[in-house]
Amino acid sequence: MNATAPFAVCAAVLVGLGLYGAIANPEPLRKILALNLLGPGVFLLFGVVARRGAAAGLPGDPVPQALVITGIVVAFAATALAVALLVRLLEAAGSATLRADREAGGESTDAG
Repeated sequence: MNATAPFAVCAAVLVGLGLYGAIANPEPLRKILALNLLGPGVFLLFGVVARRGAAAGLPGDPVPQALVITGIVVAFAATALAVALLVRLLEAAGSATLRADREAGGESTDAG
């Protein structure tokens, strides 16, 4: 087992938990949090792949580091936008869930 294996396992766990949370949870805030868990897993996996290339004797490349830093900034901006939209939805609709989610949860609008 080499030095990058624990990082690869941690990245796979983060990606798996993020995907599960994004698919299994119907609440928008939990989906945002799950996608925020998925992002660092992908960034860590990208770093592991770049490190394995450097360990194999290939010359060091600053492009993976630049891409990860750019990805972190974009993920932060996307999270801020998603939370702002969720707050607007809460203010406008009085609920942080969408109409189809409320109807699927058993809150039927039928009188009979």
